[in-house]
Amino acid sequence: MAVAIAGVGAVLALADAGSSLRGPFTLFFLLAAPGAAIGVALRGLDPFARTVVSVAGAIAVDLLVAQGMLAMHRWSVRGGIVAVTAISSLVLLLVVARRLHNRMGKIRSSR
Repeated sequence: MAVAIAGVGAVLALADAGSSLRGPFTLFFLLAAPGAAIGVALRGLDPFARTVVSVAGAIAVDLLVAQGMLAMHRWSVRGGIVAVTAISSLVLLLVVARRLHNRMGKIRSSR
């Protein structure tokens, strides 16, 4: 359900739809996408600590993207959504690649 709401928020923001749900759903996406990626990376922490750190990390990613875009005079809602999506996807991809590399190492060492 959360993935669907976040996806709808991103689509509504990218499509510049006039829906009253665009704001809350987009805000949810901006917190959920980087938060989920950071939460996956912090698998070793207990659930409460992982939640706190992932929410703080999501806010930090959003603020850094906004600050960078404002500093370069390139602010746009679509650009912010794309940048947060790219950063979140990159973090998630790096975590998955690291775990796959670790599993392949264990498989090779057991032979």
